[in-house]
Amino acid sequence: MLAAMGLTLLDWRRRVARLYADVRAAATPVEGHHLWRAGRDRLFAEHPDSPLEPADRARFAGLPVASYDPSLRFDVELDTDLEPTLWEVTTDGDGVVPFSRVGVAHLQGLCDLDVWWLESYGGGVFVPVRDPAPDTYGGGRYLLDTVKGADLGGDAAEGHLVLDLNFAYNPSCAYDPEWACPLAPAGNTLPVAVPAGERTFHEE
Repeated sequence: MLAAMGLTLLDWRRRVARLYADVRAAATPVEGHHLWRAGRDRLFAEHPDSPLEPADRARFAGLPVASYDPSLRFDVELDTDLEPTLWEVTTDGDGVVPFSRVGVAHLQGLCDLDVWWLESYGGGVFVPVRDPAPDTYGGGRYLLDTVKGADLGGDAAEGHLVLDLNFAYNPSCAYDPEWACPLAPAGNTLPVAVPAGERTFHEE
């Protein structure tokens, strides 16, 4: 039983990685956004590891996502001239999950966001984001989680990342409280509402 569950999760992560590869290869960010929306809808509707609870899956008609806003896409060079910072997240299943801050992304005209490196499971870039919009998940959404395939590109060898707020998505715990998800810390909390990305699925 556990082996079968592990293989379906492997399939989920492969599909997510392929989806983001298609997004990065798209002719335009808008086209990539359409692919991303359609791909996530298919995963949530059809995949055995969908985080939707059974009642929600039965009535699922697509994830609520705002229309694409090109002004919210940033190809940024990370500011790495900063003091080392460790962020530790305590979870039920994985114990303490450590992250190190590897840079700050200055999103021109909007805010700064901390960029984190996962110090376990082989590592990966992680960028959560929280904003005060009334129709976004209160614990914050994710922009990048490269260990799980969510990677929007950028010349990492040159210190660049693409941070596109239109691709902000809800973590699995926003759909099912059985999931444990790192929530956005202070350095990833925006002072203004962001009218982009995935919105709240459940009515509050």
